[in-house]
Order: sequence, then C-alpha cells, then structure tokens
Amino acid sequence: MLARNGHEVRLWARRRDLAESINTLRENAEYLPGIGLPERLTATASLGLALSEAEAVIMATPSSTLRSLCRDCAGVLPPAVPLALACKGVERDTGFLLSEVVLEELPGHPVGAVSGPTFARETALDHPTAATVAFDFSYADRLSPQNSPAVRLALSLSGGGFRPYVSDDLVGVEVGGAVKNVIAIACGMMSGAGFAENTRAALITRGIDEMKRLAQALGGRRETVTGLSGAGDLTLTCSSTTSRNMALGLQLGQGRARAVCFDGREIVVEGEVNAISVCDLAARVGVAMPICETVNAVLHKGADLQDAFAALWNRPLEAEPLALDISIGDPSGNPLITTGER
Repeated sequence: MLARNGHEVRLWARRRDLAESINTLRENAEYLPGIGLPERLTATASLGLALSEAEAVIMATPSSTLRSLCRDCAGVLPPAVPLALACKGVERDTGFLLSEVVLEELPGHPVGAVSGPTFARETALDHPTAATVAFDFSYADRLSPQNSPAVRLALSLSGGGFRPYVSDDLVGVEVGGAVKNVIAIACGMMSGAGFAENTRAALITRGIDEMKRLAQALGGRRETVTGLSGAGDLTLTCSSTTSRNMALGLQLGQGRARAVCFDGREIVVEGEVNAISVCDLAARVGVAMPICETVNAVLHKGADLQDAFAALWNRPLEAEPLALDISIGDPSGNPLITTGER
C-alpha cells in the first residue's frame, strides 16, 4: 500500500531466498501468490540495508520474536524514527504490551500501532479496508496534529481502498488486538463443536466486554474497543477460517488433537500463544476474563473442551450494564447441550 502510494519501501525478510524471490518475481509467491508488487517495494535479507535512512518503520514480526528483533535493530535504526506495530499480543514473561517491549529495547522512538480488520490478501487486492493508526499524543502533537507520527503515517497509508483512522489511545488499540485472537479461538471451538450464529454472536459481544475491562484497567478507554481495532477486528477474525485463530479453534472443536491441526504443519497462531499471557496480565490487574480463561484452560491446562464451555455458560448470572453491579447466583445447572441434543 505504501509503495502504491508512491513511497520507497524496503521489506526485510529473514530468509535470503524469499527476499530474492520477491525481487525477481515481483510477488510474494509463498504468502501472497498472484498479487503483483509495486516496483517501489524491494526486499532484502539485510536488516541494516532495510533500515538505512528509514523515515518510519512498520514492525510485523510475530509477537514472540519482537524483543529479539528490536535488539537486532538497535545498532542500525536511525534515531527518533517512529515505529508502528502491526503485530498483536502480550509478552508472556513480562506481561508487557508490545509497545512496552519496544520502548524498553528501543528508547527514544515514538511507538504506535496499525491495527484493524485487515486480512492480508483482501488488503493487497485493494478491497475497501479500514484500520486504526494509534500513537500516544504529546503536547506538541496536540498543538500540531498534522506533524504527529499518527497523522503522518495515516496520510502515508491512505490511498485506493485503504482508509486509516487516527487514535491517541495506544493501550486500548493494543488490548483489542491481543484479546481478539483468543476470543476468535473460542468462536472456532464452538463452531467446530456444531454450534452456530447465536453462540458466535454471544462470544463476540461478551468478548468485547472482556476487552473493555482489560483496556480500562490498563489505562485505555472503553470506547476504543468498540472501534476498528477492537470490535471491527474481532468481528472479522471470528467470521472466517482465513483467520488462523478461528481455524485452530474450529479444528479443536471438531475433536482433532493439536498436533494434527493444519495437517501437522507448524503454524504460528497468535491467540494460542497469547491465551496464557492475556490471562496472566488480567489476573495481575484483577480483571475477570472468563472466555479467555476458558480458551487458556483448553489449550494449555488439559481441560475438556465441552466441559470447559459448559462451565463458562453456567457461571453465576450477571447484569450487562456495568453500573448494575449484581450477581444472581447459579442458574439451573443444566449442562451445555450438545449438537445432537439440540
């Protein structure tokens, strides 16, 4: 998108053969086959060359390798260059949001995020797509927003079918991006077990509530989670097996063992990695996230999928408005019915 908009773009790839293939074929045959890449985009396996004279950097590594990538960037990154995260999650060992990881490893750089409902192929095909560009706003940014990193990056990305929106709530945007992957696994699990739209709608809606509570506890704003980086991204991820999170949940719900999901291929599923870190972070700040905790129990604690979701549905009843603080006690205790019993 940046290259189509007239910017010179360098794409760093870990593998030299992939970088050479992209430059020769003018497409990423491995990950985006059939999508022609603009001449202004060149790939390289040299991190130093990729970052040389960069005016902005978008970091799209898996969340689990972000810290090591930041350390590799430390010696070659131009000073004060804005860094925007296109990866989503919470670091497991520290409980840090990914922006906090970058700030710790690369101090002196404005750090933000690009997040929203953006499947790569549809975005590359220039289908109408919207996303949020979020950075913390300094006093100077508020006096002159057109010079802020968020607005400058949004203007650079804007073009064709891609429409960015600007946010100053980086925490809220990051929480939405991290939690939605875990909720998508829950939706996939229930779809795989034979349940349909009522169940998915309930999980999406209550999943948004879990996002709101965690965002607020960490200093973000609840309304951010109702936007593109929260509700928008969650709706997309929970609606299609194009999402690896939804696809993993679907296979597990159908009774497949984790080892044979994706035909045994090693596929990075961010929600699987982040189920642990999101739940650990929520526990640390005193936020109940029952859907995420159920997914974590199935993925990492050996819980039976049907039993875990039955327990989720039979928790004490609650009021939906936050202001109505009541707990009604246990419902009837009937177990979650199976598809055959329905």
